[in-house]
Amino acid sequence: MSRILSIDYGRKRTGLAVTDPLQIIANSLTTVPTHELEKFLLDYLQKEQVERIVMGLPKQMNGQMSESWQYIEPFLNRLHKLCPQLPIDLVDERFTSVLAHQAILESGVGKQRRREDKGMVDTISATIILQSYLENRNMPGFNPQHFPLQK
Repeated sequence: MSRILSIDYGRKRTGLAVTDPLQIIANSLTTVPTHELEKFLLDYLQKEQVERIVMGLPKQMNGQMSESWQYIEPFLNRLHKLCPQLPIDLVDERFTSVLAHQAILESGVGKQRRREDKGMVDTISATIILQSYLENRNMPGFNPQHFPLQK
């Protein structure tokens, strides 16, 4: 089997997570400056066997796309052109940052480290998105959106 890669896209930093080859568990991978993301992904995809990408879909509480979609959609269009054979699933990412902050606090990470490691939330958010995808992908009714979105 091959891995599933998760992306929590941000304007400054992007968190990445990946499954083990058996797709059992999500693991934090890294945080990458967003302006270096495409190069990082192309390098990573050459080294590792990845069967799909799961990306957080930024929605507001009313179900509408959030403002950050205007930055994510162009990136997804470029990624889709660079890797057209790679399916991209979009899953609702509401509350992942809140859950990531909560997980960091509960893990006992000190205030100083939280201040210094701003990418920690991004990587943990990508891991939460991926773990949620893994837990729900075989559930009846689970239907992630696929990129490009149907209009």
